[in-house]
Amino acid sequence: MENQTEKETFERSTWFQTNTAKMMMVGILTLVLLIPLTIVQDLIKERSERKNEATIKVTNSWGDNINLMGPILKVPYKIYSQTEEIDEKTKEKTIKKYSYTQNAYFFPFELNHTTKVDKVDKLKLGLYKPIVFKANVGVNGNFKELNFEKLGIKPENVLWDKATIQIRTSNLKSIKSDLFIKLNGDKYTLETNGESKGNFDVLETKNFNLDSITNLDFNFDIQYNGSNSIEFIPIGKTTKTSIDANWNSPSFIGSYAPLDTTKNITNKSFHADWKLIHVNRPFAQQYSEKIPNLNEYSYGAKLIETVDQYQQNERASKYGFLVIGLTFLIFFLIQTISKINIHIFQYTMIGLALIMFYTLLISITEHSSFMIAYSIAASSVIVMLLLYSISVLKNKKFPLFITAALTLLYSFIYVIIQLEDYALLVGSIGLFLILAAVMYFSRKIDWSKN
Repeated sequence: MENQTEKETFERSTWFQTNTAKMMMVGILTLVLLIPLTIVQDLIKERSERKNEATIKVTNSWGDNINLMGPILKVPYKIYSQTEEIDEKTKEKTIKKYSYTQNAYFFPFELNHTTKVDKVDKLKLGLYKPIVFKANVGVNGNFKELNFEKLGIKPENVLWDKATIQIRTSNLKSIKSDLFIKLNGDKYTLETNGESKGNFDVLETKNFNLDSITNLDFNFDIQYNGSNSIEFIPIGKTTKTSIDANWNSPSFIGSYAPLDTTKNITNKSFHADWKLIHVNRPFAQQYSEKIPNLNEYSYGAKLIETVDQYQQNERASKYGFLVIGLTFLIFFLIQTISKINIHIFQYTMIGLALIMFYTLLISITEHSSFMIAYSIAASSVIVMLLLYSISVLKNKKFPLFITAALTLLYSFIYVIIQLEDYALLVGSIGLFLILAAVMYFSRKIDWSKN
């Protein structure tokens, strides 16, 4: 009986020494290490959310998105109506006439925007530097061909001396210049009129006399503090817009794309032009009573970070399972080929060292560039595993091979993170080559004996 028990114990201990058992334990350990890897990914998300909160706080005080619509010519006119009333006692009929005022709105015949955007690097909150900018917007053009009859308005009902100019804009609190508009050479002050039209605040001039004016030229300049984006609404019968900015990664947004013939993006700046005519947008040149919401027809540029530091960290962490799995596979193949026994505890230490790479990466990235942080974190982990594997494997040949393999692996992942359009293609080719290498080095192992 005792012999049988000893035999079963021996068989069990022998089975745990087989490659099959070791593969199972390493596989289970790999899955267990997904727990700390998930914790690291949650940490990255938390830090990213904190950055977003800091960005919102900064932009609320500095200035938000910029959207400009105008100028708009506003002309009041009279509407007359009459009602018939019957006196209940005398049964006599009387006609009472009423009048009230409404407004007609006319968009420019020609409208030109010339915008210079300068990125501001000095603004900082703690560890974070949100993207903010200063924008100088110059606007000029003219009004002509005012068609009151198309709106059913008789010229004799128009209050010619009550005309005004309106400019509608978002981000009113961050305008940093005095606001004047020149109309046929005469300067008029623009002031808020207390109205709010959707996302826009309204600036308006005092009254001026439009009678006998057939062509009304205008020009004005606005200086903004802004963040994220700058957009325009093409209310001119012909609208031309140009934007120059010292930013190398714009995203052109809205309903209309810039002209390909003049668009230019360099390592330090970009230039973009738009030209739109009235047939490009489905709204009229004049309105009575009120102007509809035209926000959906805006266009412009958004200053973005193509991949910010937290997005890069998040993408790197998604390859954590691959790094752990391939590193364990390398150690397992070395163990199988060299007959050197590696304990499960030692695999655990190796796995935790690989997890530490991501905590090092995110913490260093917040104080430096992603490239420097990645180099320091990867080098630290590779050196640590080199020294540890020398003590475990008792020689230098295999540890040097492991060091070379990890260097290639981390370099490969860094390249994938930096790529956008070709990330999937390069990743697929790389994984194919890794699989081919594993198949090559494991081809002579006799798995039937394990």
